[in-house]
Amino acid sequence: MKAIDRAIELAGGLQALADSCGVKYQAVQKWRKNRVPPERAGRIEEVTQGKVTRRDLCPDFPWDTPSADGEAAERVAVGQG
Repeated sequence: MKAIDRAIELAGGLQALADSCGVKYQAVQKWRKNRVPPERAGRIEEVTQGKVTRRDLCPDFPWDTPSADGEAAERVAVGQG
């Protein structure tokens, strides 16, 4: 099972995950075919209580790479940097 499908299941359905992430149902549908945007992966990790991690959702994203200003790329991706 793909990570996003597991997240949808754990969240209680596609609409529930969309609501939790502050996006439309259609956005989550697109994530099933494409990639989950890194800026949404942290919220999905929270919604699933860590059962689906941001690394599961976006394995190619450089989560631990420091950015130019010294912040971790992870903080930038989740909108905190």
